[in-house]
Amino acid sequence: MGSAVRVPRGVKPPFDVYVNGVRQTEGRDYVVQGDVLRFERSLAQEGRLGLWRWFLGAWGIGTYRPHHAIDIAYTRADGQPAVAQDLPVEGD
Repeated sequence: MGSAVRVPRGVKPPFDVYVNGVRQTEGRDYVVQGDVLRFERSLAQEGRLGLWRWFLGAWGIGTYRPHHAIDIAYTRADGQPAVAQDLPVEGD
């Protein structure tokens, strides 16, 4: 199936991509197509907390769903390092 992550405006190569804090390798873990990173594997993000899950959490009962945090570390135009954090995942 696969997933896609849009590179934020202003982020130019070279940059480093991380999923849950683990550095990814271009060509093996993802490919760059224009302003989109394409991952062969499916990445998931938790989304909004529904009423039922909120109610369970209020009583100390945890519910967990997969969540992949995608970050891009890059250098801004002024030469300062920056990180675009927890970018949204789109399905293919």
